[in-house]
Amino acid sequence: MINTEKNFPNGMFEPVHVDSAQSERIEKPSLNFWQDSWYRLRKNKAAVVSLVILAILVIMAFVGPLLTPYKYDDQNAKHNNFPPRIQGLENVSWLPFTGTYENKFGATIKPYEMKKALNEYHWFGTDGLGRDLFARTWEGTKLSLFIAFVAALIDMLIGVAYGALSGYFGGKTDSVMQRIIEILIGIPNLIVVVLMILILQPGIWPIIIALTVTGWTSMARVVRAAVLKMKNQEFVLAARTLGATNGTIIFKHMIPNMFGVIIINTMFSIPNAIFFESFLSFIGLGLDESQASLGTLVHNGFNAMKAYPWQLIIPAIMISLLMVVFNLIADGLRDALDPKMRD
Repeated sequence: MINTEKNFPNGMFEPVHVDSAQSERIEKPSLNFWQDSWYRLRKNKAAVVSLVILAILVIMAFVGPLLTPYKYDDQNAKHNNFPPRIQGLENVSWLPFTGTYENKFGATIKPYEMKKALNEYHWFGTDGLGRDLFARTWEGTKLSLFIAFVAALIDMLIGVAYGALSGYFGGKTDSVMQRIIEILIGIPNLIVVVLMILILQPGIWPIIIALTVTGWTSMARVVRAAVLKMKNQEFVLAARTLGATNGTIIFKHMIPNMFGVIIINTMFSIPNAIFFESFLSFIGLGLDESQASLGTLVHNGFNAMKAYPWQLIIPAIMISLLMVVFNLIADGLRDALDPKMRD
């Protein structure tokens, strides 16, 4: 006979008393939509790194010109076309900050010694007019970001209002408003922008206006589709039943539920605006050369590319970095704000 008391002590079969409050306690913290989105965005390493890089670029756009004793528009023809030179790194031969370069014949040129400027340091070098490229690069980054953010903000405001009204009222109103959008979309965006620049003359605000002439159409179509999807949902019908006006329903009930879509499309429109500003300045239809933008820096550097390649490489890297960073952030926001991607 098996001794059950020896092999299975009585204590093993005693019932477990669980506190009802503890059994119903939620282990995972309760998060609202934005907290959950931020939590999922942080898990996207590419987006987090891009956010950090973007923060550094924005800070340097304001602080960078203050770190050098040279102003972005100061000219010194005697010190033109200087290569990059940084304190403490000018003696490290394998870094491109020695203040020397090789000409097309393979000879090493030392302009700082030739022009007796050994006490000067231009971290990104100088351009053909002797202007400091470090100050001009960060000033150009600030100007390009300003144009891109303002153009994206205007696109968002016009596109959200236009698309929401079109989708909400529907019928003939929607048909007429959508035909207008189709006409604008049917005209190549580049042609519209170039014609607007030629009419308004080059400048910061003419470029912003030219970018927003057709830039809002994509936002309007996305918002219209979202409004059509939700205008017959319960919360909209309840608001209408309680006597809410059309404006209240659109701007206080429907648009807040589309913030995710609006933010994502705005983030994608910023690098597009940066590209167009740089392209217009590169072909000579953007800002004039006295104003520093990434497009004008690339334009000036392209003319001296063979002899002084750093004048083109540095602003080109900055444009590419901004484009990649904004696109990665937008991709991360798209995944984070999509309810279907929740854990």
